[in-house]
Amino acid sequence: MPNLVNYSTDLDVAVLTVENPPVNALSPGVPEGIAAGVAQANADAAIRAIVLIGGGRTFIAGADIREFEKIHAGQGGGLGAIMSLLGELENSGKPVVAAIHGTALGGGLEVAMACHYRVAVASAQAGQPEVKLGIIPGGEGTQRLPRLAGVAAAVNLCAFGDPIPAAQAHAAGIFDAIVEGELRAGAVEFARSVAGTKPPKTSERMEKLGDAAANEAAIAAARVEANKRMRGQTAPHAAIDAVDAAWRLPFADGCKKEAELFEACLKGDQSKGLIHAFFGERTVAKIPGIGKDVPVMPIRSAAVIGAGTMGGGITMVYANAGIPVRMKETTQEALDKGMATIRRNYENSVKRGRFTQEYVEQRLALITPQLSWDGFDTADIVVEAVFENMELKKKIFAEIDGIAKAGAVLASNTSTLDIDAIAAATKRPESVIGHHFFSPANVMRLLEIVRGKASSDSVIATSMDLAKKLRKVGVLVGNCRGFVGNRMFGPYCRESIFLVEEGNTPERVDGALYRFGMAMGPLAVQDLAGLDVGWRIRKEYKHLEEAGVRHAELDSLLCEQGHYGQKTGKGFFVYDANRKASPNVEVMGMAASYAAGAGIGQREASDEEIVERCVYALVNEGARLLEEGFALRSVDIDIVYLNGYGFPAWRGGPMKYADLVGLGKVCAKIREFGVRFGHPFWKPAPLLERLAAEGSSFSAYDRGKA
Repeated sequence: MPNLVNYSTDLDVAVLTVENPPVNALSPGVPEGIAAGVAQANADAAIRAIVLIGGGRTFIAGADIREFEKIHAGQGGGLGAIMSLLGELENSGKPVVAAIHGTALGGGLEVAMACHYRVAVASAQAGQPEVKLGIIPGGEGTQRLPRLAGVAAAVNLCAFGDPIPAAQAHAAGIFDAIVEGELRAGAVEFARSVAGTKPPKTSERMEKLGDAAANEAAIAAARVEANKRMRGQTAPHAAIDAVDAAWRLPFADGCKKEAELFEACLKGDQSKGLIHAFFGERTVAKIPGIGKDVPVMPIRSAAVIGAGTMGGGITMVYANAGIPVRMKETTQEALDKGMATIRRNYENSVKRGRFTQEYVEQRLALITPQLSWDGFDTADIVVEAVFENMELKKKIFAEIDGIAKAGAVLASNTSTLDIDAIAAATKRPESVIGHHFFSPANVMRLLEIVRGKASSDSVIATSMDLAKKLRKVGVLVGNCRGFVGNRMFGPYCRESIFLVEEGNTPERVDGALYRFGMAMGPLAVQDLAGLDVGWRIRKEYKHLEEAGVRHAELDSLLCEQGHYGQKTGKGFFVYDANRKASPNVEVMGMAASYAAGAGIGQREASDEEIVERCVYALVNEGARLLEEGFALRSVDIDIVYLNGYGFPAWRGGPMKYADLVGLGKVCAKIREFGVRFGHPFWKPAPLLERLAAEGSSFSAYDRGKA
């Protein structure tokens, strides 16, 4: 095992430096190395105090999350060495000072709190973000933190997982001092100043535990906030329970309660889903066959065609990343409207405290609105963001081809159309790629990067690198109708509309999926996107529809009445001036009339049926995409749905959710739907059938492809 903790001395102070890049995680070997250093310092009569510091860019950013994955996979792993270290730090006969720069998060903060003192540079941060992985602090953090910072501060840090800056941590009592100048020297000086005194144990401190009335009020307020901010999640409430135990029970009993709650969370499906999502964002950045030797082109300037909802949002994305961007429109009216929307979006961000006015002025200065092609010949990337019409897009790409410089990336924001057909309008199809942003583009994290058959490796690598610079999660997908996200979204929406046609109100259908954890129900999402968008696409692909197969019609009927959703104030729901939704009383009458004419029986479906029909439709189509090669891995599909479609992260994404339910159960239910509804879609995808028969999973399929 490599030496992950270096021992050195500064006269009478021992310095233990953790060297486990990139973030000094508490991987196997690190806790043991720290413990050995503490023992060595205590055995040396010349040493009077100890400093624990991180090498490189940070202190200890937390436990090694791979250990939790091992536990989920039944491969061992655990926190035994960390738990042993905490006691050895606190029971050291010589004062131990944690010297913090970068971040002290999760297990890192728990190690620091087991030390006798904590000093930090002003730029440091502290936090207990474990709830974001579906677990709670498991290294006695819920018991030590209230003893340092009080119950109210501790419950917020543990239940919501947001880190706090050093100044706030110092004011709360978590840090004992802020070091100005060089951290190591300042920490050694502090350690020397406390040498020879009895080291104070955090576990024995009681002065910050407060009184019953104040603590109960803080705990109750945290529960209300958890229900609001982290709907459906169990870990925040478990963290609240653990902190509540800190002031009610002796330290040892509180630690026992924390351990029970931690184990229950770790064994639960929510931690499996969230940890899957955590590693998934790292996995999707790795493209098989495209290594670090593939050249990445620098993107220093951009040009966007279109100033509508998508074009304006994409323009903001580039400006927010500090990249100068030109935005072209065909009329002054459309250009002015686009810029007005951009300014309004920025103004709203200033009002919410997200941006300063100075930041907004800097971003606006990077945007050049124009009606001509001026400057497009120098842009490193040109992004087409006009509405979904193949002939229009081909025409634009033919024009771009004659203007853009050699080597420029030519990207289309199409959400469904054939990238190869668009690329064929140019003499350089290798430069053409899909960059499917999600609305609103300046907010949503997902960027579907659509590989055409001619897209060069360099253009793909550049697009993946650019996604990071734009603060997006880039996922490479194949070129098929709807790509990954929208191809799956079609069956999902179809089932939601079928359910309304069968007699279930939109609020009932959306309510069931909202309670499942979706950010919005599918019908409200369609209203938000505009029912006319899907209507237009369906007309374009009408010739591909299979005769004799039931298709959702209610959304088209609404469009025929001029009801396009939020943009017209009426769709599946009715919207007031503030876009607040209420029931559209016309919908059920239209549904009943259509159902009678089409011979569709009406009945009320249970929440369970609503969720299974909609979510298993996603899973089945996802399995087809995976087998056909349009998705590289099942985790790519999950990351698309977590970041672009509001699927609950604590369920891991549709494919991980299916794994957690069990592919055998999912496959059996799909077969049952096939018998009940007779729709050809309800035939299990071959890959799903095979994995279910083998007792396997989509995650195992991913590992087999690695």
